[in-house]
Amino acid sequence: MKHRVWRNILIDIVLTGLALVVFALFHHVLPRQQESVGIVIPNPYGAVTEDTLTGETREMTLIAAGPTSGIVTDTGKNLLARGGGKQNTRRTQSGSGSSSKGGSALTEETAEIQDESEDTVSLSEKFAEMYSDEIVETGESYQSSDISVSVTEHTTDDGSVTYYVADIYLKDITSFQTAMAGNTYGVGYRDEISSMAQKADALVAVNGDYYGNTNEGVVIRNGVIYRANPTNCDVCVLYYDGTMKVMPGSSFSMEEAIADGAWQAWTFGPALLDGNGQALDTFSSTNRIISANPRTAIGYYEPGHYCLVVVDGRGDSDGMTLPELSQLFEDMGCKAAYNLDGGNSSIMVWNGEVINDPSGGGRASSDAVIIAEVN
Repeated sequence: MKHRVWRNILIDIVLTGLALVVFALFHHVLPRQQESVGIVIPNPYGAVTEDTLTGETREMTLIAAGPTSGIVTDTGKNLLARGGGKQNTRRTQSGSGSSSKGGSALTEETAEIQDESEDTVSLSEKFAEMYSDEIVETGESYQSSDISVSVTEHTTDDGSVTYYVADIYLKDITSFQTAMAGNTYGVGYRDEISSMAQKADALVAVNGDYYGNTNEGVVIRNGVIYRANPTNCDVCVLYYDGTMKVMPGSSFSMEEAIADGAWQAWTFGPALLDGNGQALDTFSSTNRIISANPRTAIGYYEPGHYCLVVVDGRGDSDGMTLPELSQLFEDMGCKAAYNLDGGNSSIMVWNGEVINDPSGGGRASSDAVIIAEVN
């Protein structure tokens, strides 16, 4: 009798374990499309561009994105029911937070970029000296009539850290693109950054926020809203007019994003600078995230001028802590900066080649940030 009881217990344990494995495979490993909000945000400054992966107009992205029931194409007001309005979530402003990503140490006041300039020059007129009527390429740079990119390798003064900076000038903000693994919005889709870069004919590419690893937060890619869920993480938004803003998740409003013309939005973080472009020294994140790691981040100088940074770590290079990364962006003169997925994900591709030394050989990801010619 006793043996039968123990046998039944063991069978229950095995069956429970199998059920958990199947659940984990279905929800986190096996590729599957997810329902997309499916709203296309119109470009108030120009015509609809082409999707770099499919060659079709951006409306076609909705077909590749999976089910899009309940699409709203005018004001998007029903997004409030999906978690797309401003959230009132309270969070710790310092110390270690509970977020699985970057947390937030910003408030609405500290996030607001203090820019008193009245510069109304269009992107097509700015930085004219950076562009060339003919394509000019070297091993470290690329110039065309619309894009200027230079990629440089750096080592800290003590020789302990190696990092790479892509300095980017754009006439057309739609050259600042994103790609999804399998060209599909969903869970479990992964691809090499170099592969996504090749398919998009990218000049330079880095890993994104690994949106497919969670259901949390905001996902706007190439002008299409895929997800609008509440988040405690900072959100980074790039707009059609070339401006970039980093804000607490509680300050994000999808209605405002649509009205203001959002082109891209990432949910990871944390923010690396305050509204004055000053380094932050306190982060609402776990010690594991704050400590020295390989890093990928976006920097913003002004409309039309950006940078992508990848830091090597866990090898010959020590990686950077969040305070160190924050100080780097202040030293470079950025007005805003945003931490993306790091660790083994941190990869930079330049002219089709991985140029950094990814930790553990790197890993495939659900998405990439790419710079590519529009035409």
